[in-house]
Amino acid sequence: MNYNSDQVTKGPHRAPNRSLFYALGYTKEELDRPLIGVVSAYSEIVPGHQHLDKLARSVCDGVRMAGGTPILVPAIGVCDGIAMGHPGMKYSLPSRELIADSVETMAMAHCFDGMVLVPNCDKIVPGMVMAAIRVNIPSLVCSGGPMLAGRVHGNSATLSKMFEAVGSYKAGLIGEDELQEFEENCCPGCGSCAGMYTANSMNCLCEAIGFSLPGNGTIPAVYAARTQLAKKSGMQIMALVKQDIRPKDIFTRKAFENALSTDMALGCSTNTVLHLLALANEAGVDISLNTINEISERVPNLCHLAPAGPTHMQDLYLAGGVRAVMAQLAEAGFLHEDLVTATGKTVGENLAGAVNKNPEAIRPMDNPYSKTGGLAVLFGNLAENGCVVKRSAVAPEMLTHTGPARVFDSEEAAIEAIYNGKIVDGDVVVIRYEGPKGGPGMREMLNPTSALAGMKLDKTVALVTDGRFSGASRGASIGHVSPEAASGGLIRLVEEGDPITIDIPRYSIRLDVAEEELARRAASFEGPAAKPLTGWLSRYARLVTSANTGATLEK
Repeated sequence: MNYNSDQVTKGPHRAPNRSLFYALGYTKEELDRPLIGVVSAYSEIVPGHQHLDKLARSVCDGVRMAGGTPILVPAIGVCDGIAMGHPGMKYSLPSRELIADSVETMAMAHCFDGMVLVPNCDKIVPGMVMAAIRVNIPSLVCSGGPMLAGRVHGNSATLSKMFEAVGSYKAGLIGEDELQEFEENCCPGCGSCAGMYTANSMNCLCEAIGFSLPGNGTIPAVYAARTQLAKKSGMQIMALVKQDIRPKDIFTRKAFENALSTDMALGCSTNTVLHLLALANEAGVDISLNTINEISERVPNLCHLAPAGPTHMQDLYLAGGVRAVMAQLAEAGFLHEDLVTATGKTVGENLAGAVNKNPEAIRPMDNPYSKTGGLAVLFGNLAENGCVVKRSAVAPEMLTHTGPARVFDSEEAAIEAIYNGKIVDGDVVVIRYEGPKGGPGMREMLNPTSALAGMKLDKTVALVTDGRFSGASRGASIGHVSPEAASGGLIRLVEEGDPITIDIPRYSIRLDVAEEELARRAASFEGPAAKPLTGWLSRYARLVTSANTGATLEK
């Protein structure tokens, strides 16, 4: 059998290449086997990644057991929680493109025959997968797994509760001792933060789309089953190489529909919209925001994991995991079951025997949290190209809301006003110039949303931005407004006190200002001074596209 790696290992003319492999300690026998890139995002700055060195070694063990030669290579990763609330967050979403480019570079430059991707957190998962689709060699994901939930005052707690506790402290609802109790106990160890935030959302959707082995989304990081999954993933990549099953065989239109259906049932992060659109772009599959609403209309929301509810990833795992959710969707006719997956089996074959072991963690189809899905895309004059809300984390009384705009040109200005008690019941907080170009980098707004929740304003105040939200955000938090302010979107013309009407059931958002007045504002509009940019963010700002197309870079 001919391998991609033959380009660097076979023939007299490749003797110089082989000499460098020998310098690394490889043997002739190892070079006669398929070369498998094991891409590890291990670092000592991301809790979700601090154990990936051990997990990647287990993947390598699996590759060797199945007759391949593993080659460990690195990838970077930003911890969104540590980057939150300061200029460092500008680098988070853009890092997705750096990761994709670097993984593509390592795979192409060294002629890997296959790859096992070992990420865990927010931008790292989609960045690696984007690269795998590009190079289109047999690949699969083995993520690091979720963190266990912490315990504070006898109750389960995660990072979202920690951020909300800051809001409660600022409002005088808790003291320093209680704040410290959250600080020391909400994140008990390694793994991606324990709610249905972006990292866990993407790890679950990799499983739903068929690009990982079952269990990838929910097996806790500290469980032995996670190590076993890593070894099995290492063994399975050898089967994919032999069968020549490639990413573009898996990332089809129907597979994206399966992922979106599972997304709606799980109540995933709004960031999944950005990332699924970016993956579809790499795969040459046309997925639009309208597609998302069409699926949301028919697929019910079955899970309320943190921040939407009291359950966490370990609860979903014990209830049967992603397979149990998908089995219910398949039985109801919401999934395509005949698609090829990274197991070498079809979706339907992967779901055989899956059962829901806890109807409190995974609602049955006849008793959903809502008949519609966890996400909704809103359209209107304020967001002609759409904006996104995690509908499953919105209080019923905020599904429709009209209120006066409180306008801020940065996250910092908004959070200062919230902390100083200047936001009141009924307000619609508007944060602009935080989009992909305007930020640049489309910062997550977990600090403002958590402050509102901690101050008990999440059921009376909405937040609208051309930036985005952490998966840990809850409430009427509406992000990804497109076009963004920096690209001439109407959000740039909103003035203090303007009425804004939000109607999530009707997928609508509107600035209730007369067209004549908006034309007058546009004619005299100047806008804020351009932000001084340094480093590669200046290049990113020039090349990045709109949120409604996944904030990918121009080709």
